[in-house]
Amino acid sequence: MASICWQINLQQGFGGGEVYTAFLARAMTAHGIAVHLIVSEHSRFWSQADCGTAHLIPVPDEAAALAALPSERCWVLTHGGLSTTARQQLSQQHFLSAMAHMPLYGRSPDTYREYALVIPVSRYVQRSLIDAGYAHAVYEEPLLGVAEVRGALAEPLMRNSRYDWDTRKLRDRALARLEPIATALRAKRIYAKRPGITLGIISRLTPIKQWPELFACLTPHLLKYPQINLEIMGNGGYRSVADLAAAVKPLEDRVRWWGFQRNVAAAFAGVDYVMSGLPEKEALGLNLIEAQAAGVPVLAVAAPPFDETVVDGRTGYLYADPRGDHGASFAATLKKIISHPAPRPLDANLHLQTFHFESFSARVASLCRWVEEHE
Repeated sequence: MASICWQINLQQGFGGGEVYTAFLARAMTAHGIAVHLIVSEHSRFWSQADCGTAHLIPVPDEAAALAALPSERCWVLTHGGLSTTARQQLSQQHFLSAMAHMPLYGRSPDTYREYALVIPVSRYVQRSLIDAGYAHAVYEEPLLGVAEVRGALAEPLMRNSRYDWDTRKLRDRALARLEPIATALRAKRIYAKRPGITLGIISRLTPIKQWPELFACLTPHLLKYPQINLEIMGNGGYRSVADLAAAVKPLEDRVRWWGFQRNVAAAFAGVDYVMSGLPEKEALGLNLIEAQAAGVPVLAVAAPPFDETVVDGRTGYLYADPRGDHGASFAATLKKIISHPAPRPLDANLHLQTFHFESFSARVASLCRWVEEHE
């Protein structure tokens, strides 16, 4: 089994890829592999992430990340994009591999051109890599993910900003300064579940989720059921939030915004169903896996990758892509939600075991043995 892995994740925002990086590092160190994790010094979340015994190496930029690597050949595993120059340099000197956190459909086919090994997180991502011409480099078994529910039920959920400001933009810098003033003038709000049925978005409001496009199709059907509320627990860029707000505006006060919530356990406990975004730009749907592990059923489009992570009728409901049937399948699902008891995800033991840390750790051990034989 490989004994040392140098990982690089220079993302400055916190998302599913960073959660994944943390539990991957933890799984490796649990098998006695020394993990050196090179991260951006501009990221504040790594000190709070459980990366096992991984050695964190904060650096200011990509050049410093490359300089932190040893001169002798080693196993390098990247999370997120590096420049072409960096990839070429690393591939000449080291065994260069990547975690494919996103499908390649709609993305540059050159993304992994210099890599000796690309490790998909799902069958869907694996197919996208093969279709892009990487069959020779794709690891045969998707690693999937871990259902880890962070937080404590006893801690209340407070309303936070719905925006994740991009301070590289002049508009966002200005609004980021003004928002705390507006927040101070508003009364603090603590989350309490309302009567009726609560659908929850517990996710970052990023473009890949396509929330505005989804709710442009779903809102007309939700309007017919006043007993169904929508709680949005996540933040996003100015445009993503504005477009989603426009799509759900007809629901009026049945929609509430709570911003980013670190206490995911309490967020899941506060809703009846957790919703997915649209599927084709997703890689795995980690929030859906976590929701099911917390005993909360999910609602997702019946398409990859969600058909890998949701058992229709047992851990939630899958409905046809609403862009194809104008939401007819979703409308039928709403009738089921109102007239039938909710699915019980915790009864699907075999399905959930796939996403236990122990199962993930065993897949990681197999990967490390493969690397030792091939690097």
